[in-house]
Amino acid sequence: MAGLDSDTPMPTQITVHQQSRILEIGFADGKVFKLPFELLRVYSPSAEVRGHGPGQEVLQVGKRGVGIESVEGVGHYAIQPRFTDGHSTGLYSWDYIHWLGSQQTSLWQDYLDRLTAAGASRDPQGTQAPDAAPALDSVALTRPRS
Repeated sequence: MAGLDSDTPMPTQITVHQQSRILEIGFADGKVFKLPFELLRVYSPSAEVRGHGPGQEVLQVGKRGVGIESVEGVGHYAIQPRFTDGHSTGLYSWDYIHWLGSQQTSLWQDYLDRLTAAGASRDPQGTQAPDAAPALDSVALTRPRS
């Protein structure tokens, strides 16, 4: 899923909820996905996370509480978030985001299972899990790059 699949609906709205750490994205097919920043970060389409081929994936650990500093539009086909841990190389095409949203439950469970198998944690070393904040604070998508 590297580019925009012609069958994938276009997004109609994108909201970054800073306090709840959720990217909310609505598509023209009526589906609205609320994707946790942590899920987006650990399933980044970047080479840093996915590697350059099968079997080269890198398990992301300690990403609970990761934030998004900014989101930049890339052409008419993707967004590029900049995460608070410095990661900013993943281009999230509309088809990839739609897939993440539709597979969110199974992807999340797979991630938790892989962490358990590796004896790893979602929590950054030396920290405790942050409390969930009920209020929503949003930022707008920045202009696409040319």
